[in-house]
Amino acid sequence: MKIVFIGAGNLATNLALEISQSEHQIVQVFSRTWESASLLAEKVNCEPVNEMSKVVCDADLYIVSVKDDALEMLIPELCKGREDKMFVHTAGSMPMDVFKDYARHYGVFYPMQTFTKDKKVAFENIPIFIEGCGAFETSFLKRLAEQISRSVYELDSDNRKYLHLSAVFACNFANHCVAIGQRILENHHIPGSVLRPLVMETMDKASSHSAAEVQTGPAIRDDRNVMEKQMQLLEKQPELQQIYEMMSKSIFKFKR
Repeated sequence: MKIVFIGAGNLATNLALEISQSEHQIVQVFSRTWESASLLAEKVNCEPVNEMSKVVCDADLYIVSVKDDALEMLIPELCKGREDKMFVHTAGSMPMDVFKDYARHYGVFYPMQTFTKDKKVAFENIPIFIEGCGAFETSFLKRLAEQISRSVYELDSDNRKYLHLSAVFACNFANHCVAIGQRILENHHIPGSVLRPLVMETMDKASSHSAAEVQTGPAIRDDRNVMEKQMQLLEKQPELQQIYEMMSKSIFKFKR
């Protein structure tokens, strides 16, 4: 297939690099920012464009990987004159039907992973969730997904919202807690890197067991003495006190 990427962010970069190693040809990368388009286009050996009018009309697939708030504004302009082509977006939180009034063939291609531009990931281990507006579109996207991943699932827009919500808790919030821990250490001249073995072991246990069953710490034991002392350490940071208290209550409630 001839494929155009709309967007050049973290997810688009990783997905484009993976697809470029397959039998498909990426012909263009579009980004409103010329620098971003050029950077990714150079990596996948294709043409960069930063004007929608210059996006080719004869590609087989247009993969839209942009911020949610830009997606709905961009789709009408992108689909115009290309209504019979295949369009997908890669957002976990957006419904498939954002394409409904503008294209005949559309769907969702959502790899559930955290991405950064400068870190290559093993796509064969990433679960990809697809949704098509019909049987043909679903089959089309399933074939593409199976070329790069061993874990491909069909999931509708309503349930994908909960998938994305779970990812926010498991990834974004968990990462933020690590960031808080690192900052506490660094504020007291202890290298944040000492948390690495603990974080790795925690994630390993959580991924190989039920996370709730392997929970440890003062909150699960309802060790009020330790928790009160730690709350006092945060007395000059009331927002962290609030997080600490709410997380501790939630952990203990899960146990019950």
